[in-house]
Amino acid sequence: MNVTVREAAEGDFFGWLPLFETHCANRGGRLDDAKALIVWSWAQDPAHALRAGLAVDGAGAPVGLVHFHVEPRTIDASIALVIDDLYVQEGAQGTGVEDLLLAYVRESATGAHATRIVWSHAPDEADALSSAEAGARRRDAVVFEADL
Repeated sequence: MNVTVREAAEGDFFGWLPLFETHCANRGGRLDDAKALIVWSWAQDPAHALRAGLAVDGAGAPVGLVHFHVEPRTIDASIALVIDDLYVQEGAQGTGVEDLLLAYVRESATGAHATRIVWSHAPDEADALSSAEAGARRRDAVVFEADL
């Protein structure tokens, strides 16, 4: 599969939307129009922390996405990039697209002088876990989440 990764551009909304919608559904969420427009506007605003990358096939059709942001790391006084969303559509999974998306984030981390990249996967995402473990270490941390 001939795939490249690039920053999501203004005209990519309708290619990005079904990927993000499926990713949200896979994570137990529901993406409505308002949420989609808010996240897209964040990704398109150069002053906002959120960045978006798209993996596109040879015909230019999006097959994967990554959303990430800069986070200060107080424990070592450094900067990290935190991946909020990483998704590869069915049919392109297991073909190296996730690795390309992670490489894109790694390049962005270098440009931001970040010292690490942090992300998570659901425990049942075997391909994603295998790919992540090939290039990163698994932390022992337990993540908590509280709704407000």
